[in-house]
Amino acid sequence: MSSSPFLQVTGIRKSNENGFHLSEIHFTQSQCQKLAIAGETGSGKSTLLKIIGGLLQPDAGTVLLKNERVKGPDEQLIAGHPAIAYLSQHFELRNHYRVEEELDYVNKLTPASADIIFELCKITHLLKRRTTELSGGERQRVSLTRVLLSSPSLLLLDEPYSNLDLHHKQILKKVIRDIGSILNITVLMVSHDAGDILPWAEKILIIKNGTITEQGTPQQLYKQPASLYTAGLLGKYNVVPHTLLHLPAKESALILIRPEDCYLTSAPSLHSVEGLVKEIYYYGYMYEAETVINGQYTIITRSEQPQFDKGEKVFVTFNTSRFIWPDHGL
Repeated sequence: MSSSPFLQVTGIRKSNENGFHLSEIHFTQSQCQKLAIAGETGSGKSTLLKIIGGLLQPDAGTVLLKNERVKGPDEQLIAGHPAIAYLSQHFELRNHYRVEEELDYVNKLTPASADIIFELCKITHLLKRRTTELSGGERQRVSLTRVLLSSPSLLLLDEPYSNLDLHHKQILKKVIRDIGSILNITVLMVSHDAGDILPWAEKILIIKNGTITEQGTPQQLYKQPASLYTAGLLGKYNVVPHTLLHLPAKESALILIRPEDCYLTSAPSLHSVEGLVKEIYYYGYMYEAETVINGQYTIITRSEQPQFDKGEKVFVTFNTSRFIWPDHGL
């Protein structure tokens, strides 16, 4: 007989006065599984996360953590669940307190265990500072330390990198990776940024207009999304009419292909189309070229070095084995 999931979300529904609906949300998460929920702004990610954390009352459905029902705020005096920590994107710290005072207020751990958290979150050197003297990235790491000191078994992260610069984002990404492996804490993250979740998650749920529309591994959803919505959430893509390459139509008359699966050449080949290089963009680790084919379709290609100049005539070759045929549209 199989054991129960660590987290089980069943039939969650929620409506608000603005007409938004979460509709029949179902999913499970295994212990220590890195799970991400991706969706555009307003899709219901944060609402769902707060319901899971016991901070928002659902209209229907249940959340079970290790087979124990998570009660909503209408059912108990203090909202939340003692084994679930929720970290928002707003750096919620009290002003004019030293960091060590802010953390002592919530600490449930021994000094030795707390020191491990301080080191892990890279805030040991910040303990004597006042919270008003911290940068955004430092405030976010202190906020994370604060919720970890409650010794949770489930950590909910609501767009944790959204207000950080690149340097502090990279620091926090390493911290969050270490939390799962070193502290044995299960992490559930919501985000709209593919760069935050693709390298981290083991499983991704796609949410659109309050409904889970797709789920799978990062590789599955990136390489074979069932919709343009999912394809766009997880990265750039090109749209190519099948008639342009003289291919038979399948379920969709449009073909999707990622930029890394298209190539610029100076000579034609079996699956190539003549075009004109319109723009070239430098990203440090790669170049992106925008090439117009058939006078109307812009194709994005990627390469380590610039192969052609702006305004040059080229041929765009497509790796047909990497074509994506979406099952449905937007």
